[in-house]
Amino acid sequence: MEKPAVEFQHDGELAYLLLRITIGTNICMHGVSRILSGTASFAHSLLPLFQKTPLPGWAVLAFGLTLPWLEAVFGLLVLLGLCTRFALLAGSLLLIALTFGSTLRQDWESAGLQLIYAAVYTALLAFRNRNVYSLDSLFGFGPRTRE
Repeated sequence: MEKPAVEFQHDGELAYLLLRITIGTNICMHGVSRILSGTASFAHSLLPLFQKTPLPGWAVLAFGLTLPWLEAVFGLLVLLGLCTRFALLAGSLLLIALTFGSTLRQDWESAGLQLIYAAVYTALLAFRNRNVYSLDSLFGFGPRTRE
């Protein structure tokens, strides 16, 4: 028995919502957990990892102090679907920086995981027209009609 097309009409929007909430929660909690544990502690834990790279310690420390806040903010924006385009672009740029650091350290496992995050960000950006269940859409910044 064939199901009516109406049942599946909004599946694309629901799938987008679920993926956006999942990645938003993941990234936001990366930041929140590091903030709650202490950003200085997190930043200092990066120093030994980058000791054998050409990056100066002050740059690693500055990035480590900033990263948790950026993750928390960009993740929250993606989670809520607020300023979604900006948050996805900014999050992608952050992932490029993280990938640079991972590959510089030859940490291929982390670099591989970051590729998965990058693919999710790319998919969310490419299908942003499905972002109808979001604060952007509620405030008139996102798609208002369903295709």
